[in-house]
Amino acid sequence: MSLHRLSSVTIGVPNVAETRAYYGEFGLTQERDGWFATQDGGSQLRIVAAPTRRLVELVIGVDHADDLAAVRSRIERLGAPAELTPDAFATVEPVTGTRVVLRIEERLAQPAVPPTPYNGPGRVERAGTRAPGILRAHRVRPRKLGHTVLATTDFETTTAFFRDTIGFKTSDHIKDAGVFLRCSTDHHNLLVLAAPVVFLHHTSWQVDDIDEVGRGATAMLEDHPERHVWGLGRHHAGSNFFWYLKDPAGNFSEYYSDLDCIPEEQLWTPETLEGAEGLFNWGPPPPPSFLHPEDLAALMTGSHSKAG
Repeated sequence: MSLHRLSSVTIGVPNVAETRAYYGEFGLTQERDGWFATQDGGSQLRIVAAPTRRLVELVIGVDHADDLAAVRSRIERLGAPAELTPDAFATVEPVTGTRVVLRIEERLAQPAVPPTPYNGPGRVERAGTRAPGILRAHRVRPRKLGHTVLATTDFETTTAFFRDTIGFKTSDHIKDAGVFLRCSTDHHNLLVLAAPVVFLHHTSWQVDDIDEVGRGATAMLEDHPERHVWGLGRHHAGSNFFWYLKDPAGNFSEYYSDLDCIPEEQLWTPETLEGAEGLFNWGPPPPPSFLHPEDLAALMTGSHSKAG
């Protein structure tokens, strides 16, 4: 696969200061010019001002200049706008208006961390001490940006753009509603959702294990129970543990661990999942606000704005 990573996202919100404070508390490290960094992925989130919450830009890592040229030729056949520099290529997804940048970058090599020892029937990996998850006192910090979810009013066009023009591969489908796409060995880096209005649904951030999912979410909810959206649970598509929270602009943010990995040479047969039931294997069912965000009507009428 010439595409090899989801490098960063830029999200637009009407309340910039408040939203930036949230992601600092979420465990990302604030840098310059509105950027936030993860432990392993570097600068991966930028927050800028926008009238309504939306995905402004998505950056994808590629291996070579030939990869940029291949995408550029497909873009030009579409008649879409194109910007070319020596190490990057940028265009705009025609339905959502999201700027898509392909950039020549080194592949992300995450440092290996020792596996969490778990005891099980007939298997003792941890003897003479308590479980690490209950001894940890450090703040939870995401390892990398995993994926983002983009809602579009023209599902077929947006899907074709990312799959056929940019070069994402299909991992799974949500019947009549969505498609999980990957630009790395992760099960998915982008989920395209059919919706009555364009908006950013959520961003997802990798942590070490299920204890970090729980610890991170619990810390975020301690003084702000209204942030809770959905979790703790385990997805079917991707198989990952999850917990979703809501930022001050209305976007969801997910802590996740144990996501399926699809090596480049691996043959993978996509499934078609049946609605919400296909989204999770165990845990509470998704609340109505997860599938239909509470500010959806305001987004549709353009009344969703707040100074920040």
